[in-house]
Amino acid sequence: MSNVLAVAGPGSRFQVPGATPAGFWAGLWHGLISPITFLVSLLNPNVRIYETNNRGRWYDFGFIIGVSGAFGGGGTRVVYR
Repeated sequence: MSNVLAVAGPGSRFQVPGATPAGFWAGLWHGLISPITFLVSLLNPNVRIYETNNRGRWYDFGFIIGVSGAFGGGGTRVVYR
C-alpha cells in the first residue's frame, strides 16, 4: 500500500529495516498533517499520529511546531480591549 500522505505508523518509510529514524523535518510534517492523520487513525487502527522510530528531541521539536501551526500557532492575533 502506498503511503500517500506520509503518515506515521507501520506503513511509514521510517519503519523499514535499516532506515534512518525520523528527524526534525518529518516531525514538522507529521505535526502539520496531525488533524488529517487523527481522522484517518479513527478509521484505520494501523495509522498513528506520532512516529515511534524517531531521533528524539529534534523530532519532538518539529512535531510541536507543526502541531502549533496546524492548530493556530502561538496566539499572535490576540485582541486586547
